[in-house]
Amino acid sequence: MSKKKDTYDTPWKEIIEFFFPQFMAFFVPGSEDDIDWGKKFKFLDKELQQLTKESVVGQKNTDKLIEVTLKQDIKKWILIHVEVQSQRNSDFPERMFVYNYRIYDRYKTPVTSIAILADDSYSWDPAPFHYGMWGSSMGLDYLKTKLLEYQDRWQYLSEQDNPFAIVVMAHLKALETKNDHSLRKQWKTELTKLLYEKGYSETGVINLYRFIDWVLTLPEALEELYVEELKAYEKEKNMSYITSAERIGERKGREEGEKRGEKRGEKRGEKNTQTEIALRMLKKGFELNTICELTGISLEEVQKEKLRMKI
Repeated sequence: MSKKKDTYDTPWKEIIEFFFPQFMAFFVPGSEDDIDWGKKFKFLDKELQQLTKESVVGQKNTDKLIEVTLKQDIKKWILIHVEVQSQRNSDFPERMFVYNYRIYDRYKTPVTSIAILADDSYSWDPAPFHYGMWGSSMGLDYLKTKLLEYQDRWQYLSEQDNPFAIVVMAHLKALETKNDHSLRKQWKTELTKLLYEKGYSETGVINLYRFIDWVLTLPEALEELYVEELKAYEKEKNMSYITSAERIGERKGREEGEKRGEKRGEKRGEKNTQTEIALRMLKKGFELNTICELTGISLEEVQKEKLRMKI
């Protein structure tokens, strides 16, 4: 799957999984106080796919189903359905309802539906879903956050320590700079520097950088300038988390490997070169989707290698 085609889907999935408690604190304030974070929470993506495979097909959205445990009753658990919608859709309220009742019908547990509206339309404001007659009614009032509404709250976002403030900032700038690569480079540089200023851990910085890097893509020449500026900044801060991170290193390593392969007459072939890169990325803990996107190797092949290596 190409990076352009999957611009908003994959990075949102990954960042929600890595910073799930912070996601809840940012988008559903107060909910984090009710959840027992000492109990392991589980992502039920496969279960969600089974429940919703017959509903809307081909939608550009991110669905996450998470099982958590509440403090009030350690035996009670709930499912939280997170929806990141990046394109306006008139059927969206109905789809939220359908997902909600299918989850409840399967698990017989309360379902909280959360909609993150990541589209670029100021006028699109999907309503709750309801139907009925003669006093009988059915429907769903879901939680809803419109990311565009944060454009007038930039100062608020910049002052927040929650990593999802930076996630929202990066997403908004991705929408704003679609046709201005020079401005996009400026914002990519500024937001990346902000990762260090916030004092996040090394793994936190790298995961947030992956989101920024994915949504704020740049032409090759501007990307090189961005990396050089970032190197200088990291040297000043004495924290080379990002420019020494595997993603940049593997991208360059792949290019060098391809050049070496050409010089050797492609004795092993491109597939072998890419497989070696994939193996190194597996050892370093890269996400499977990221490995597939960067190497062009199928998910099935990468999973086989992961099993073979017992990672």
